[in-house]
Amino acid sequence: MNTSIMQNALGVSQQDCQNLRYEGNNLVLEIQTPKEKLCCPVCGSHNINRNGSHIRRFVSVPIGLSKTYIDMRVQRIQCHDCGCIKQENVAFAKGKRRHTIAFANMVLDLSRFATIQDISWFLQVSWDVVRNIQMEFLQSNYSNPDLSTLRRISIDEFATHKGHVYKTIVVDLDNGHIVYVGDGNGKNALDGFWERLGKDKEHIQAVCTDLSAAYTRAVSEHLPNAALVVDHFHVTKLMNEKLDLLRRQLWHVEKDVNKRKVIKGTRWLLLRNGNDIFDHAHRNRLENALSLNRPLMIAYYLKEDLKEIWNQCSKQKAKAVLDEWVKQAIESKIQPLMKMASTIRAYKTYILAWYDHYITNGTIEGINNKIKVLKRQIYGFRNEEYFKLRLYALHDRRLRI
Repeated sequence: MNTSIMQNALGVSQQDCQNLRYEGNNLVLEIQTPKEKLCCPVCGSHNINRNGSHIRRFVSVPIGLSKTYIDMRVQRIQCHDCGCIKQENVAFAKGKRRHTIAFANMVLDLSRFATIQDISWFLQVSWDVVRNIQMEFLQSNYSNPDLSTLRRISIDEFATHKGHVYKTIVVDLDNGHIVYVGDGNGKNALDGFWERLGKDKEHIQAVCTDLSAAYTRAVSEHLPNAALVVDHFHVTKLMNEKLDLLRRQLWHVEKDVNKRKVIKGTRWLLLRNGNDIFDHAHRNRLENALSLNRPLMIAYYLKEDLKEIWNQCSKQKAKAVLDEWVKQAIESKIQPLMKMASTIRAYKTYILAWYDHYITNGTIEGINNKIKVLKRQIYGFRNEEYFKLRLYALHDRRLRI
């Protein structure tokens, strides 16, 4: 076979092809290192003797539609200079791998747009071979993310299995990379992160979290000099939950059948951003529902007014808007709104910290969507370490998300 094809297509440069044959539909290349190119694998001396050989088979990149193997006669070398007796080096494969480096690179290239199952079917190898190649790549590149450059981070959780099984992730907001994955969603889930962070804790400037008391306590304890920012998406989400709770409570106590139908059918309209309701019929339906129920009307307009906290030109004005919102919610005497007011008052400092750093959990919410796609792609994960490494490499385009 042409030496240029051997080198550029198969990644074999030191050996010559002695024979080419078929085994069924598979193509087999028999190669061997020429005597003049043999050298000691330890000192590189050519003052050697050949002391036996054996055949090693490697899976190579396919040629056409044929699965291709390389059978190499590996020489046992005795060096007269350093005295070692070892097998010659095989430059086109790593260690005791049964596939070539070119084959591994092809697997990684295919991983950009194909699942492990698809790649194993196309290359006619086992699922584990493909997974192990990806695993080796992930371990060499992502097993120990660098935390020294962290300045602004975000903390959130995601479900791994049904039944409230969670993991906690920490994301670098400056580049969107996951830098830590912990088990659970409590305070202890971040213990490993604080330990790895070490003295680099003092470099962290701001942290964005949801309304989880466990996360806020952990950040306050381990990063006392960092600004803690509560993500406004989660504040709005909690308000929507309170509004929906009130709607259901009003539906249960309402005796008029027609009014019950109106209340039940307006959930989507109540929770949607009011500025996005362009349809005239939907707008009239919403206004009719609010006019029939005063508590629902108060809760809805407070929900809309809540967004104004993050639309002010200064932190001082935002504080005034927040205080006024809390006052109105308490004066409404509506239980869900009063609880919401207590929550906002408790997190007041963290909510207003947004005006100092302008960070949100938007990046991490997008990452959570990618994680859902990843879990579907790999049909569940059989190896916990592999799944964690895939999370660290979620931004890498060499592996399909």
